[in-house]
Amino acid sequence: MKRVTVSGKTIEKAIAKAIDELQTTKEKVDYRVVEEPQKGLFGLFRSKPAVVDVFILPDPVEKAYSFLQGTLDHLEVEATIEKEETDQSLRFNISANEDTGRIIGKRGQTLEALEFMMNLVANRQGKAYTRIELDAENYRQKRRETLEHLAVKLAKKVTATNQKVALEPMNAAERKMIHTKLQSYDGVETISEGTGINRHIVIIPATNKS
Repeated sequence: MKRVTVSGKTIEKAIAKAIDELQTTKEKVDYRVVEEPQKGLFGLFRSKPAVVDVFILPDPVEKAYSFLQGTLDHLEVEATIEKEETDQSLRFNISANEDTGRIIGKRGQTLEALEFMMNLVANRQGKAYTRIELDAENYRQKRRETLEHLAVKLAKKVTATNQKVALEPMNAAERKMIHTKLQSYDGVETISEGTGINRHIVIIPATNKS
């Protein structure tokens, strides 16, 4: 970790000096005050400058990558991790061939847990939150297509039978996919029922909210 100890008339000036020496920006550093500045008193005592210890914060993306690679090594999963960055998102894609199923888990639960822990580690010391998505062998896109196909299929069933249909429990992101897909579908509405891990979507006829 790069760090410098500098002095200045004020804490702010000392930090600015350190940022210049480290050739970085204010958003990427943190600091510890070693000595507070002190003003001289009636010419009898000399004023003392502020002394601060300034260090560059670890890069959240590098921390996330290191955590993910370490976890895969611990699980003895042979995999490659590719970083995909756009203006809207940052994603790590895992390719693991035969071990992909272990990484994804039942209905993507292991993948979700890995993503959650990875983001916790990445943002432990950062000032601004960096959101990093995690995918494996394009699972999320395939899952989205499966859920959207299921949503339309069940919506047709609801309109044909005029009976509501409950789906299996899903996480918030997957429930949102269903809500969004059927938002403009004529003849049905979607509601969420249940709590916690049992939270699920119910597709109901548009004229029947009971």
